[in-house]
Amino acid sequence: MYYHRKNTLVLSIISSVLFLYSFSSYAQPIDISALKAEAITIVKQFGGTLKPQLKKALTEGGVKQAIEVCSVQAPEIAKDLSISTNWQVKRVSLKARNNHSATPNAWERSVLEEFNRRQLQGEKAKTISKAEVIKNEFRFMKAQGTAPLCLTCHGNELSVETKAALNEYYPKDQATGYSLGQIRGAFSLTKKL
Repeated sequence: MYYHRKNTLVLSIISSVLFLYSFSSYAQPIDISALKAEAITIVKQFGGTLKPQLKKALTEGGVKQAIEVCSVQAPEIAKDLSISTNWQVKRVSLKARNNHSATPNAWERSVLEEFNRRQLQGEKAKTISKAEVIKNEFRFMKAQGTAPLCLTCHGNELSVETKAALNEYYPKDQATGYSLGQIRGAFSLTKKL
């Protein structure tokens, strides 16, 4: 009997400590500024890795090679960053080029629509972002504006070669018709807290 009470008491104490420990981890303040800075660094890494590859492919192999690089390398860059940073990293758009990875979830769609409204009110794409904590996750999105390089494959006037390459790599492409500076999507990052 004494042994049973002692075990019950020990289990009760352990349960209380575990409960308090788990509660204290939720009670710690979340440093939104630090998380946002970390997310921005990852976005810069993504762009800083992809953009030179696209420029090189465009110069050396033309539009078809650049589209191939974007098709193959962009998802790999996102995957590598997700692994190395412990964030989920992806790009999303309301006019997805790649339906299996670029289609936004409900929160991302809402933020992309907000970004479009903000741009219509005069805010520049390069300054538009959103950070939010939802269900124990930090979510961050950064608008991706259409740069001169992007117009080659995302613009209003596409060459016959570009249309053919897009049809080959992205047969259900919707990501064309953009003008310079227009938001064509966003980087979307999520980190479990």
